[in-house]
Amino acid sequence: MKKAEVYILSGFLGSGKTTLLKRLLEDERLLGRNVAVIMNELGQVSIDSDAVEEDVLLKELLGGCICCSIQDKLEAQLQGLLINEQPDVIYIETTGAAHPVEVLDSILSPLFADQLLIKGILTAVDGLRWRDRKALSPQLQQLLLEQVKNADLILINKIDMLKESEKAQLIFEIQGLNPHAHCLLTNYSKVPIERLRGLSQVGNKESRHIHLNLSTYVYQFKNAICDTSFEEFLKQLPNTIYRIKGYVKFQYSEYPFLFQYAYGMPLYMKEYMNMPLNLVFIGENVDWDIIQAQLSSLEREDAAR
Repeated sequence: MKKAEVYILSGFLGSGKTTLLKRLLEDERLLGRNVAVIMNELGQVSIDSDAVEEDVLLKELLGGCICCSIQDKLEAQLQGLLINEQPDVIYIETTGAAHPVEVLDSILSPLFADQLLIKGILTAVDGLRWRDRKALSPQLQQLLLEQVKNADLILINKIDMLKESEKAQLIFEIQGLNPHAHCLLTNYSKVPIERLRGLSQVGNKESRHIHLNLSTYVYQFKNAICDTSFEEFLKQLPNTIYRIKGYVKFQYSEYPFLFQYAYGMPLYMKEYMNMPLNLVFIGENVDWDIIQAQLSSLEREDAAR
């Protein structure tokens, strides 16, 4: 099955996300790929949509943040894109107030998670804003830290306005927070696009593989399973699995359950129609081969009963 590549563009207000998006779209035009852009704005009016040329498919999500108040709209937009447009790549530009992990969580709907290839979170950092972040509220300071900690590639913008000593301190601080992400010093988000593509190309032996702080995994059940066996599986999960969502069908039930799991707490909601039995995991430093083996073993045991 063809999978659509997904890039998440993260970063605080005014950090250079839209400029980066324009550069990426210019490169896509040269590649001739089928591209879609989802642009999220907190207000009711789009500010940055003019940055996207008319020949690029643009979906706007206004009046809220995709990581909280309008998750359902994002899911509907993504599902429509995958069914009707079948894009090669989807760029999601988040609001400056978005937490990248929650955005990642929002886009991984069990309805179509197996059709997406998450290439990475690209975070733009305003060098001046970072230097002076102590003037922000504690909540915004924490948001800046979270955007950096969960990035796969970090662009530090406006470096021409910083002293050499300030640049060195900034790199020291950011790489200390996220030693696995590549960190590039830029002005106006000017980066070698081929380097960006190489960094995000999973499986390209000529490129350096990015170690993701957060990774995702999708398991597809073939059969109904035993509820008690599934509960035992949940109890053995490592505490670095932060989120699970999807559909699971038990042997005693005609229809599957919508399953949600966060902070070690499971939640089941009865469905009244058949749904794809996909289970989406988000975690940190998890050996997904072990999780896959455990789930496969669970399915085999229950099928043999």
